Amino acid sequence: MLRPSPAPAPALRSVLAALGSPTAVREPRTPALRDAQGPLSPERPLPVHVLGAAGAPGRPPRTRLAGWRFLIRHGDRAIAAADTMLTPDGWTFSHFFEGPYVTATEQALLQAEALPVTYRPRLLSVPQLYMLTLWLHAGPETHGTATTPAAADLMVPLAPAPPGIAAHHAYQVADLLPVLNTRLAPPPLRGSPTPA
Repeated sequence: MLRPSPAPAPALRSVLAALGSPTAVREPRTPALRDAQGPLSPERPLPVHVLGAAGAPGRPPRTRLAGWRFLIRHGDRAIAAADTMLTPDGWTFSHFFEGPYVTATEQALLQAEALPVTYRPRLLSVPQLYMLTLWLHAGPETHGTATTPAAADLMVPLAPAPPGIAAHHAYQVADLLPVLNTRLAPPPLRGSPTPA
């Protein structure tokens, strides 16, 4: 079961304003929005966190809240997404986009709704691995600002996932974060030649 955090009102207002702007909707990367006939609605807002560099051994890495993402629904399906970002003046529209993560997000949310435990959904981006996961936070309401995945949280990598990580499989944090930490760790330094 999912209990989403409410999006900041200015973030939603900025997306609604962008949907009403022919310039924003007609960008080259959003043909589905350009071609849509009928109403478009921003739904299922998710806080987007970015995973930091690998933490100290045994400690989970920290995340930072980078924005809010809204799925843009046309009829019975999401055809695009809208990202917002925090600026010194508050939450503002960033861009629309399409692609596999839109449908993968919708699919993962449907999967998560069938789970017996209540989770607060959010997205976790791992830019260094070109990876996006649905982060199912089991803790109390934090308005999407939790900075460290908790032991009871689940991670559902979205398709396409990096090699060796199954897309749309619900991983326990304790199982997935060590894999991510290993992949994010800097390569070992080359040793100097040993004396003869």
